[in-house]
Amino acid sequence: MGTIVWLSSEVMFFAGLFAMYFTLRSTAPELWAEESAKLNIPLALANTIVLVLSSVTCQFGVFAAERLQPRRAGGVLDLRRWGMIEWFALTFIMGAIFVAVQSFEYAELVAHGISIPANSYGSAFYITTGFHALHVTGGLIAFLFIMGRAFIAKRFGHFEATSAIVVSYYWHFVDVVWIVLFLVVYFLK
Repeated sequence: MGTIVWLSSEVMFFAGLFAMYFTLRSTAPELWAEESAKLNIPLALANTIVLVLSSVTCQFGVFAAERLQPRRAGGVLDLRRWGMIEWFALTFIMGAIFVAVQSFEYAELVAHGISIPANSYGSAFYITTGFHALHVTGGLIAFLFIMGRAFIAKRFGHFEATSAIVVSYYWHFVDVVWIVLFLVVYFLK
Protein backbone atom coordinates (compact mmCIF):
# COMPACT_ATOMS: atom_id res chain seq x y z
CA MET A 1 0.00 0.00 0.00
CA GLY A 2 2.86 2.34 0.83
CA THR A 3 4.34 1.81 -2.61
CA ILE A 4 1.10 2.77 -4.32
CA VAL A 5 0.79 5.93 -2.19
CA TRP A 6 4.41 6.84 -2.98
CA LEU A 7 3.94 6.21 -6.71
CA SER A 8 0.81 8.37 -6.57
CA SER A 9 2.90 11.21 -5.21
CA GLU A 10 5.33 10.64 -8.09
CA VAL A 11 2.43 10.92 -10.53
CA MET A 12 1.64 14.32 -9.01
CA PHE A 13 5.30 15.36 -9.27
CA PHE A 14 5.45 14.53 -12.96
CA ALA A 15 2.02 16.12 -13.50
CA GLY A 16 3.57 19.33 -12.18
CA LEU A 17 6.48 18.97 -14.59
CA PHE A 18 4.10 18.43 -17.51
CA ALA A 19 2.08 21.48 -16.43
CA MET A 20 5.28 23.55 -16.40
CA TYR A 21 6.26 22.21 -19.82
CA PHE A 22 2.87 22.99 -21.42
CA THR A 23 2.68 26.43 -19.78
CA LEU A 24 6.10 27.45 -21.05
CA ARG A 25 5.35 25.95 -24.44
CA SER A 26 2.13 27.94 -24.79
CA THR A 27 4.00 31.20 -24.18
CA ALA A 28 6.54 30.65 -26.99
CA PRO A 29 5.23 28.34 -29.74
CA GLU A 30 7.71 29.68 -32.31
CA LEU A 31 10.64 28.95 -29.98
CA TRP A 32 9.33 25.42 -29.43
CA ALA A 33 9.04 24.81 -33.18
CA GLU A 34 12.57 26.09 -33.78
CA GLU A 35 14.29 24.31 -30.90
CA SER A 36 12.42 20.99 -31.12
CA ALA A 37 13.61 20.68 -34.73
CA LYS A 38 17.11 20.12 -33.28
CA LEU A 39 16.07 16.96 -31.42
CA ASN A 40 17.54 13.67 -32.60
CA ILE A 41 14.31 11.68 -32.88
CA PRO A 42 15.84 8.40 -34.20
CA LEU A 43 18.30 8.34 -31.28
CA ALA A 44 15.54 9.10 -28.78
CA LEU A 45 13.30 6.44 -30.33
CA ALA A 46 16.05 3.81 -30.11
CA ASN A 47 16.67 4.83 -26.51
CA THR A 48 12.94 4.58 -25.76
CA ILE A 49 12.87 1.06 -27.20
CA VAL A 50 15.78 0.09 -24.92
CA LEU A 51 13.90 1.43 -21.89
CA VAL A 52 10.64 -0.28 -22.84
CA LEU A 53 12.45 -3.59 -23.40
CA SER A 54 14.06 -3.18 -19.98
CA SER A 55 10.56 -3.29 -18.53
CA VAL A 56 10.10 -6.68 -20.21
CA THR A 57 13.35 -8.04 -18.75
CA CYS A 58 12.37 -6.61 -15.37
CA GLN A 59 9.09 -8.50 -15.50
CA PHE A 60 10.90 -11.74 -16.31
CA GLY A 61 12.97 -11.07 -13.19
CA VAL A 62 9.75 -10.69 -11.21
CA PHE A 63 8.47 -14.00 -12.56
CA ALA A 64 11.71 -15.64 -11.38
CA ALA A 65 11.40 -13.95 -7.97
CA GLU A 66 7.81 -15.21 -7.66
CA ARG A 67 9.14 -18.73 -8.32
CA LEU A 68 11.65 -18.00 -5.52
CA GLN A 69 14.49 -18.50 -8.00
CA PRO A 70 17.19 -15.92 -7.30
CA ARG A 71 19.82 -17.37 -9.67
CA ARG A 72 19.91 -19.24 -12.96
CA ALA A 73 19.35 -22.97 -12.89
CA GLY A 74 21.01 -23.70 -16.22
CA GLY A 75 23.54 -22.37 -18.67
CA VAL A 76 24.12 -18.67 -19.22
CA LEU A 77 22.46 -18.82 -22.65
CA ASP A 78 19.44 -20.78 -21.42
CA LEU A 79 17.18 -17.77 -20.82
CA ARG A 80 14.26 -19.96 -19.73
CA ARG A 81 16.23 -20.95 -16.64
CA TRP A 82 17.53 -17.52 -15.67
CA GLY A 83 16.84 -16.31 -12.17
CA MET A 84 15.88 -12.92 -10.85
CA ILE A 85 19.48 -11.74 -10.58
CA GLU A 86 20.27 -12.40 -14.25
CA TRP A 87 17.09 -10.69 -15.45
CA PHE A 88 17.59 -7.72 -13.14
CA ALA A 89 21.25 -7.44 -14.20
CA LEU A 90 20.12 -7.25 -17.84
CA THR A 91 17.50 -4.67 -16.85
CA PHE A 92 20.21 -2.68 -15.04
CA ILE A 93 22.45 -2.72 -18.13
CA MET A 94 19.61 -1.54 -20.35
CA GLY A 95 18.69 1.23 -17.89
CA ALA A 96 22.33 2.32 -17.72
CA ILE A 97 22.44 2.42 -21.52
CA PHE A 98 19.32 4.61 -21.48
CA VAL A 99 20.94 7.11 -19.08
CA ALA A 100 24.22 7.09 -21.04
CA VAL A 101 22.46 7.75 -24.35
CA GLN A 102 20.40 10.50 -22.75
CA SER A 103 23.62 12.08 -21.46
CA PHE A 104 25.05 11.89 -24.97
CA GLU A 105 21.90 13.55 -26.30
CA TYR A 106 22.26 16.33 -23.73
CA ALA A 107 25.84 16.97 -24.84
CA GLU A 108 24.72 17.03 -28.47
CA LEU A 109 21.94 19.53 -27.71
CA VAL A 110 24.25 21.78 -25.69
CA ALA A 111 26.58 21.83 -28.72
CA HIS A 112 23.58 23.05 -30.75
CA GLY A 113 22.92 25.87 -28.27
CA ILE A 114 20.12 24.28 -26.26
CA SER A 115 20.95 24.62 -22.58
CA ILE A 116 19.04 25.33 -19.37
CA PRO A 117 19.84 29.06 -19.24
CA ALA A 118 19.52 29.57 -23.02
CA ASN A 119 15.73 29.89 -23.10
CA SER A 120 12.47 28.48 -21.77
CA TYR A 121 12.61 25.52 -24.15
CA GLY A 122 16.00 24.42 -22.81
CA SER A 123 14.80 24.83 -19.24
CA ALA A 124 11.62 22.83 -19.83
CA PHE A 125 13.40 20.11 -21.82
CA TYR A 126 16.21 19.52 -19.32
CA ILE A 127 14.04 19.80 -16.23
CA THR A 128 11.44 17.28 -17.45
CA THR A 129 13.84 14.79 -19.02
CA GLY A 130 16.48 15.36 -16.34
CA PHE A 131 14.17 14.56 -13.47
CA HIS A 132 13.12 11.45 -15.34
CA ALA A 133 16.79 10.47 -15.75
CA LEU A 134 17.27 10.94 -12.00
CA HIS A 135 14.33 8.61 -11.39
CA VAL A 136 15.85 6.02 -13.74
CA THR A 137 19.13 6.33 -11.85
CA GLY A 138 17.26 5.78 -8.58
CA GLY A 139 15.74 2.64 -10.10
CA LEU A 140 19.20 1.42 -11.10
CA ILE A 141 20.39 1.86 -7.52
CA ALA A 142 17.34 -0.06 -6.29
CA PHE A 143 18.19 -2.93 -8.65
CA LEU A 144 21.70 -3.07 -7.19
CA PHE A 145 20.26 -3.30 -3.66
CA ILE A 146 17.80 -6.04 -4.65
CA MET A 147 20.48 -8.07 -6.43
CA GLY A 148 22.86 -7.57 -3.50
CA ARG A 149 20.20 -8.68 -1.04
CA ALA A 150 19.57 -11.81 -3.12
CA PHE A 151 23.28 -12.61 -3.09
CA ILE A 152 23.66 -12.31 0.67
CA ALA A 153 20.34 -13.94 1.65
CA LYS A 154 20.86 -17.37 3.16
CA ARG A 155 17.45 -18.33 1.86
CA PHE A 156 15.61 -16.41 -0.87
CA GLY A 157 12.07 -16.14 0.40
CA HIS A 158 8.88 -14.15 0.07
CA PHE A 159 10.41 -11.07 1.71
CA GLU A 160 13.10 -10.83 -0.98
CA ALA A 161 10.57 -11.62 -3.73
CA THR A 162 8.24 -8.89 -2.47
CA SER A 163 11.09 -6.37 -2.52
CA ALA A 164 11.83 -7.32 -6.13
CA ILE A 165 8.18 -6.88 -7.06
CA VAL A 166 8.05 -3.43 -5.43
CA VAL A 167 11.14 -2.32 -7.38
CA SER A 168 9.48 -3.59 -10.56
CA TYR A 169 6.42 -1.40 -9.86
CA TYR A 170 8.72 1.61 -9.70
CA TRP A 171 10.56 0.58 -12.87
CA HIS A 172 7.37 0.10 -14.84
CA PHE A 173 6.13 3.47 -13.58
CA VAL A 174 9.33 5.17 -14.76
CA ASP A 175 8.91 3.50 -18.16
CA VAL A 176 5.32 4.67 -18.55
CA VAL A 177 6.30 8.22 -17.58
CA TRP A 178 9.05 8.14 -20.23
CA ILE A 179 6.66 6.96 -22.93
CA VAL A 180 4.34 9.90 -22.20
CA LEU A 181 7.28 12.30 -21.91
CA PHE A 182 8.79 11.00 -25.15
CA LEU A 183 5.53 11.48 -27.03
CA VAL A 184 5.01 14.97 -25.62
CA VAL A 185 8.57 16.26 -26.06
CA TYR A 186 9.51 14.60 -29.35
CA PHE A 187 6.25 14.26 -31.28
CA LEU A 188 3.56 16.65 -30.02
CA LYS A 189 3.38 19.60 -32.41
